[in-house]
This record gives sequence, C-alpha cells and structure tokens, in this order.
Amino acid sequence: MKQLIFRQLLDPESHTYSYILGDMESKEAVLIDSVSEQTERDLQLIDELGLKLKLILETHVHADHITGAWKLKQKTGAPILLSKFSSVDMADRLLDDGENLRIGQLFITAISTPGHTKTCMSFLWNNKVFTGDTLLIRAAGRCDFQEGSAEQLYDSITNKLFTLPETTLVYPAHDYRGFTCSSIREEKLFNQRIGGGKSKEEFVEIMNSLKLAYPEKMDVAVPANMRCGSTLSI
Repeated sequence: MKQLIFRQLLDPESHTYSYILGDMESKEAVLIDSVSEQTERDLQLIDELGLKLKLILETHVHADHITGAWKLKQKTGAPILLSKFSSVDMADRLLDDGENLRIGQLFITAISTPGHTKTCMSFLWNNKVFTGDTLLIRAAGRCDFQEGSAEQLYDSITNKLFTLPETTLVYPAHDYRGFTCSSIREEKLFNQRIGGGKSKEEFVEIMNSLKLAYPEKMDVAVPANMRCGSTLSI
C-alpha cells in the first residue's frame, strides 16, 4: 500500500495555504505555494516527516506575499517549476498544460488555468486539485491585474476544473473565511461567482463589478516573485 503524506499549512498574515505532498517509500516531497516567512517552518516539518524536498511548485506569480521558493531552493537544491506563461527569472522549469510530474509514487498533472493572472496553473494529484487563486471556495480569483481576464478565467474553470470528477477535492491558495477544502461538485453548485450554471456573460459582469482594494503588498511581492522570491540582482 502506498504511504503518502499530505499536509495543508497556513500563513496567517496573507491567508495563504501551502501544501506538502510526500511519498514515504522514496522519502521525497513536493511543496506547493510557499511563503517566504514560513520557510523554516516548512523545512522543519519536511525534515520531521523524514522527507527530502524534490520539487517546488508555484500556482502563479502571487501579488499578496513573497514566495519562499528561492530560499527553499538554496537550502535543498530542489528546482522551481511554474507555468510556461510566467516568464519569471530564476525558475528551473516552465510547465506546459497537461505535463505530468513524478516524484516517487506521486503523480502530479499540471493544468494551465489562466484568468486570475496569465501565469495561473493548477495541479492535480489523485483526488485533489490545487487551484491557486483560479478557483477559490465559493469564489474565484480577481481579474483586474497581471493580465487577468474574466473571460479566460471562466473558460479555465468551466472547461478544465469543472470537468474533473465531482468528488475531486479543491484546495485553493487562499481563504479568508476559515474554509480549508471544498469539492468540484460543491463549487459547481454553490460557488457564488461561477456556480449554479452561470453563463460567461453573467460571470464577467460579476467579476467586473467587484470593488476590491489594491493588494497591499503587490508593488513589493510581484517584482520579487518574478524572481521566484530571490533578492539577487540580475
């Protein structure tokens, strides 16, 4: 029987969820959506679980926190992987839609899901999908910066994520109300922005009418994350 590890971790300041996936047979791990301030916590947990970090995945170029990807790479040697549309510096590999990754007994499929930003990518593992800011619990990521597009986001969610089995569990990069997990079925039924069979026109109108504050850390986070969190000059 496969001995697989799954951990969901929270950065309370940015409300960011990071995820550790591990294979106890190969002793290898993957970390999705790290936060710079939580690097030591994450590495300590990986070490306590008897694992070695082998892949660092980012769902997109974040605007509300600085990724810990570069710090993690310096400490572990693990490569950093993002969507091919991200065009970031310091990344080791840029992923195509549908590309498969394997670490031990972990099989992860990269799914290109742009719309919140052009760089967004979801990751499917077993019955779990890590959706970044593309599909949130009862919501969807804003589309008003970083080349976002409500039309593109609608297509990404309805044509890709909503075609997954309805029992697939949804793990987003953020939640601000205390929810930790949902499912494709729940979001298709109850998502306030795109659920209930909403048309593209209805979704675009909803997204365009949002009055959201400018991300507090965007002017710092985005430039840093375009270098995978590195402070090195290039």
